[in-house]
Amino acid sequence: MVKIAIYGKGGIGKSTTAANVAAALSSRGLKVMQIGCDPKADSTRLLMGRKIPTVLDQLRDNHQPTLDELLFEGYHGICCVEAGGPTPGIGCAGRGIITAFEKLEELGAYEAVRPDVVLYDVLGDVVCGGFAMPIRGGYADRVFIVTSGEMMALYAADNIVTALKNFGKRGYAKYGGLILNCRNVDREQELVEQLARETGGKIVGCLPRDPIVQQAEDLVKTVVEAFPDSPMAQCYAALANTMLEECTRV
Repeated sequence: MVKIAIYGKGGIGKSTTAANVAAALSSRGLKVMQIGCDPKADSTRLLMGRKIPTVLDQLRDNHQPTLDELLFEGYHGICCVEAGGPTPGIGCAGRGIITAFEKLEELGAYEAVRPDVVLYDVLGDVVCGGFAMPIRGGYADRVFIVTSGEMMALYAADNIVTALKNFGKRGYAKYGGLILNCRNVDREQELVEQLARETGGKIVGCLPRDPIVQQAEDLVKTVVEAFPDSPMAQCYAALANTMLEECTRV
């Protein structure tokens, strides 16, 4: 089982990227499981065509939820899960991620699904204990960071790499590289390449800014599903292949 975490600043396009990578991998015949680790709980929306109940919602409504109440089948058989977050203004979002992960393990979610690939889609604005779970809890093997050439996206990416290096000393998840999700800002490629050098990483994929992505989102679908023959769908397929190859490196 290959376990991948995709991190990035809120709004950088990591959930769109994760969902399209999941769709591309599934189209190759792999069993994919995507777990959204963001209080907004919208990671799997494009795979499901709608928002789904979260693990924390089900825990609040039902103290003993079953796997059928937590796992949902999306596009091409992809298993979709949303960890969710606390009631707004009450509780800690990071702690909510930990609680959701513990419940999934307790119910044997991974054994029930038996995925070839697990994708964790994680908010990376603040790498606190809860949001660092996929890095330090033995959940992910590789971490890929979605960024653009914008200052705050680069800043968040650098913080995530710092957390990775801290946990890397303990044998946890490794740094897989950067995914450039282009915003067409000045010197974008140069700035992201500089960050890759400074963090000891590399750019594993470059996603051009393409209006077809928004067109697919308007349909509540991934590009891979809505426009499978488009150049953008091929970009996501190439990225998915590169990520898998990176995960096989020692």
